[in-house]
Amino acid sequence: MLFGAVLAIAIASLLVWGLFVGRNQAVVEASRSHAVKAPQRVATKNAATVITIDDEVQQRSGIKTDTLVAVAHQEEIRAFGMVLDVSRLTELSNNYNRAQAELQTAQAKLSMSRAAFDRATKLYTQTKAISEAQMQSAEAAFATDQASLAAAQAQVHSLTASAYQDWGSVIGKSLVDQSETVVRLIERQEFLLQITLPPGVVLTLPPTTAAVESGKSTRTKITFVSRATHVDPKIQGVTLFYVAPAESGLLPGMNALAFLPTGKIIDGVAVATSSVVWWQDRAWVYQRTGPDKFERVEIATDIPAPGGGYIVAGLPPDVQIVSSGAQLLLSEEFRSQIQVDEDN
Repeated sequence: MLFGAVLAIAIASLLVWGLFVGRNQAVVEASRSHAVKAPQRVATKNAATVITIDDEVQQRSGIKTDTLVAVAHQEEIRAFGMVLDVSRLTELSNNYNRAQAELQTAQAKLSMSRAAFDRATKLYTQTKAISEAQMQSAEAAFATDQASLAAAQAQVHSLTASAYQDWGSVIGKSLVDQSETVVRLIERQEFLLQITLPPGVVLTLPPTTAAVESGKSTRTKITFVSRATHVDPKIQGVTLFYVAPAESGLLPGMNALAFLPTGKIIDGVAVATSSVVWWQDRAWVYQRTGPDKFERVEIATDIPAPGGGYIVAGLPPDVQIVSSGAQLLLSEEFRSQIQVDEDN
């Protein structure tokens, strides 16, 4: 009897505990289901995503906007640039100088052997003061020096042709004349760049000055030298030679992005880098459409601004875009999408 009473009490206690736990669990679940959710700030209106952020949250989050300013920008063609190793040019220059020295030596020897041959001929034919063998020896020396001169001249002509064929009329002529253009390249006072235009792009008159960027936001001014004598086999575009100063930080083998002005003026607005967010490999900015509303707008970033940022056509001036906190707004969009998925 006692054992049965104890067992009944134990069973009753377990039932009460189960009811208590079940009730508490129900309360927890109810609390979860009725938990205060973050306010829904993202909506779609006319196929555009609009984010609503009140002024207090804007200030707390550091969201700031700037008014776009109209700018006139000179259109530029973006091209691929590479800093060339001029060791071949240096070697060709050394070979040419050596050939010139040999040519001068051959000319001097021929001048002397010609005079000796003329004297020997007179002495033999007029006075027989020398033997025929001596006269013939002088003649042979003269003929040998003539052949040496012809060979030296051919070597100089061959190297001259190579200079023009490999480097074009400007650099080739400078090498032959040993003028300042080639001397500055060999002495590394300047670096030679090969700029390759995009396929199909042709410049009737290449710009006298352009600019390059090589992994840095700052641009380096480059100066036109001449058209190149060959194309880049990978890009198959027209190639041009430009030079950059040695203090630019460029080194042989470096790749660079070149910007060649076309002379055409583009009307647009300046957009700072801090205003741009990237999503799905595209660039976007957030435009303020109301005191507490922001809309994501796609922009083109194919025209970098000289001082950083971008020149954008298609956005009217006097429009306000987010200059600080754009990434927070993009995160708010993603958070909203995740919340909707969880609700579903």
